[in-house]
Amino acid sequence: MPVPHLVLYSRSYCHLCEDMLLALQSNFAQSLYQLTVKDVDQDPDAVALYDELVPVLVVRAADGIETQLCHYFLDVERMAAFFRDI
Repeated sequence: MPVPHLVLYSRSYCHLCEDMLLALQSNFAQSLYQLTVKDVDQDPDAVALYDELVPVLVVRAADGIETQLCHYFLDVERMAAFFRDI
């Protein structure tokens, strides 16, 4: 089974973004997921969706559809349930 593709929508100089990335890496083995970090300010569509919510962690399905997992802070319980259910 392929590992889930997570996307962290972030921006430069965002301490919450750095905190979420560190929390994800500290709490969950990197072998559980593939991670892409995207600068929300480089994509007008991402700004329209996530501007005030950054950081935002989503899971991207094979068809490109993204489902939001958490924003502002890593929800460790939700992420643990997510990894348990895949």
